[in-house]
Amino acid sequence: MEKKMITEAIQYQEDRFTKKILFQKGDSVVFVLNFMPGQQLPVHKHPGADVYIYALKGSGTITVNDVAQKFSEEEVIHVAEDDSFAYHNTSTSPASLHVVISKLPSPAYAKEI
Repeated sequence: MEKKMITEAIQYQEDRFTKKILFQKGDSVVFVLNFMPGQQLPVHKHPGADVYIYALKGSGTITVNDVAQKFSEEEVIHVAEDDSFAYHNTSTSPASLHVVISKLPSPAYAKEI
């Protein structure tokens, strides 16, 4: 077992957002993204993986497949492998997101189960 304090991964920088990895095991990774006001994560995808994002602190705008909506503290979303997404801290306070990326099994493996 490994145990970590999530608060240790909440670290902000004025010049860019930060990514603090908590765990990386096999094809899965758990990390915290930290954004000062105005900072953003560009549009991107994670093919072959499910992404779960939990708003730990603050709020901003999350865009999934070109649909933008407010994303606030204590909300959680699932982003599927084919979805494109981005995040922008549109608030006046720092924001932190807890992210889990879990690689999906290959189609050949799924047929074996």
